[in-house]
Amino acid sequence: MLLDRRNPAHDGATEVSDDQLATLYAPPAGRDWLRVNMVSTVDGAATGDSERSDSIHTPADNRVFGVIRSLADVVVVGAGTAAAETYQAGELPLVLVSRRGQVPEQLRDAEPGAVLLATCATADGLAEARGVLGDDNVLVLGSHSVDLSELRQRLVEQGFVRLLAEGGPHLLRDLLASGVADELCATYVPRIVGGDRPRITAGPPVDAALDLQLLLEEDSTLLGRWDVVR
Repeated sequence: MLLDRRNPAHDGATEVSDDQLATLYAPPAGRDWLRVNMVSTVDGAATGDSERSDSIHTPADNRVFGVIRSLADVVVVGAGTAAAETYQAGELPLVLVSRRGQVPEQLRDAEPGAVLLATCATADGLAEARGVLGDDNVLVLGSHSVDLSELRQRLVEQGFVRLLAEGGPHLLRDLLASGVADELCATYVPRIVGGDRPRITAGPPVDAALDLQLLLEEDSTLLGRWDVVR
């Protein structure tokens, strides 16, 4: 039973239907919006024993993940994460972000336009990526690093106004540091795994303030929706 813990009715908890869930997670109307969706254990690990996020998912997280995907126009993900998590081309266009111009092996045979690559002019794999995906599907944004602000602008110009980023940790950090992310959806699963597993952010320090908009709970899984404070 998925409960809204910010609703004061019924002793502070109200069961959320599928239709209500879609309303609760709907992006703001009339503007472009970039949200990031991540999952971690209570002690901050972004992966479990398999070194993939699916090893820490819960039914509640999977349910909300599906709703968030259904509300998006495009999915943005780091190429390394796409490779590790074995992303496949699907109904939504997939935008890979890679400073090195990487195209994961399982995505090289995707239908034209199903996979785009955002990279930079000095990427070692730039020429190969153009050969694999086609020139029109490779966005060169910056000289030595990917300009994420320009990426957002280019995607919006193509009609993708509801942008969903799914990590990994380096991309989340860079989206926050560059001021491109509007929202963080984060799931905390009721587990502690220890060890040196990655957190949901990685790289140089970043300090981004968040404003809680929604808090759901099911079987001790907590699912929050935070706006990024400008």
